[in-house]
Amino acid sequence: MTDYGFWSLIPPLLAIGLAIKTKQVVFSLSLGILVGYLIIQQGNILEGSLATIGAFVEVFQSKGNTRTIILTLIIGALIQLIKYSGGINGFINWVQKRLSGQKNFKGKIQAASALTGFLIFVESNISILTVGTIFRPLFDKHKLPREKLAYLADSSSAPSCVLFPLNAWGAYVMGLLLAFPNIDPFKTLVYSIPFNFYAILTLVFVFWLSLSGKEYGEMKKIAERKAPEIRQEDPGSERTSSPLNMVIPIAVMVLTMPLFLIYGGWDGAFEGDFFDKVWNSIGTGSGSEAVLNACFSGFLTAAVMYGFQKMLTIKTFIDQSFKGMNDMVIMAVLMVLAFAIGNLCNELGTGIYVSRVTSSWLIPEIAPALIFIISSFIAFATGTSWGTFAIMISIGVPLSFAVDANLHLVIAAILGGGVFGDHCSPISDTTLIASVASGCDHIDHVRTQLPYALFTGGLAVICYLITGFIL
Repeated sequence: MTDYGFWSLIPPLLAIGLAIKTKQVVFSLSLGILVGYLIIQQGNILEGSLATIGAFVEVFQSKGNTRTIILTLIIGALIQLIKYSGGINGFINWVQKRLSGQKNFKGKIQAASALTGFLIFVESNISILTVGTIFRPLFDKHKLPREKLAYLADSSSAPSCVLFPLNAWGAYVMGLLLAFPNIDPFKTLVYSIPFNFYAILTLVFVFWLSLSGKEYGEMKKIAERKAPEIRQEDPGSERTSSPLNMVIPIAVMVLTMPLFLIYGGWDGAFEGDFFDKVWNSIGTGSGSEAVLNACFSGFLTAAVMYGFQKMLTIKTFIDQSFKGMNDMVIMAVLMVLAFAIGNLCNELGTGIYVSRVTSSWLIPEIAPALIFIISSFIAFATGTSWGTFAIMISIGVPLSFAVDANLHLVIAAILGGGVFGDHCSPISDTTLIASVASGCDHIDHVRTQLPYALFTGGLAVICYLITGFIL
């Protein structure tokens, strides 16, 4: 593999910086990818351009990438069907009847959205999609900014997923830890949980912001603007039906996800008793396949329900489904670009370069804090927390033994740093999905979330410095 050194940082940083500056995400990511392949092709414009086109095609060679892109379209269709059925209006009325007259009504809506994201810790994308779909109409109705909803969905999902080991996240991390025969993967992960300061602080901060009504930075500016009225675009958007028309398809989507994960990994799971095999299935099953199948199950459930209620004909089903998919096309394009620049970073060795130039001068006391910062930067530049885990666990575990740093602190710093950098990155798939589910501008979501993430991330660094000297 060619060592591109410092040049490996240029494409992702150019794309991210330009996207935040200009708000033209498609152009910024495309330019970053082109520059990256010009670096690989040593400045040859023709070869670099052809390689860039090829990179977009290569995105679809990954089944996981393709499933995620299709998922974006399916969730658009599902949201549109639920809107058309009147289930959203029914749910809004149901919530308002139960909360009307209570103090801090808006704060309770926000706290409920965060709690929903926290409780659905089986998979981050399902968590984000559920929160966005259920609470977006409530936020619109009560003039709460969609950017706040995107923040609550994004920042309650991954932190809860990384704190609870009984899901695909835990299975993935333990799989990475299996490479080290001298440690117990499950115990190591569990003992690291109390030290995952970013995840813990973020969840505390999310609920405090929700209930207190406090805002600052870009979020405060957006919150002070009057939110737009809900647009009545479809005949169905004026309809009000049972809240179950919204709740049941979403519940099917959430509840079938772990079942599909177990089903997909069952044949490849290690032998053992029933519960051992279930746990192993979670580790070997495909997360992207399970999420896509779960979303498709919710979509079909909605179609069948509304068909029996005579709300849909075959024609309206197809028309409304494609209308919802059409609303998600730009996000599907962004997904392709985000995956392409992630593949580019792997080819350039961006994450490996960052970890290599910083790991040589770590000392035990400051190792957890620096590992957190390094993991954050890798996740920010590559847009993937799981990719960061793979890079940094392979480096961080032997490093902790070499410099005599606390292993559980180091693992927690890697996991927390990966989530932190992923939250800040505009090329992260979870950041994109939070924008999709909440219906807000993607860069506005990044700009409003960044100050909050930096605050809890800064506190996490301080906590790692203190505990690094104590433990």
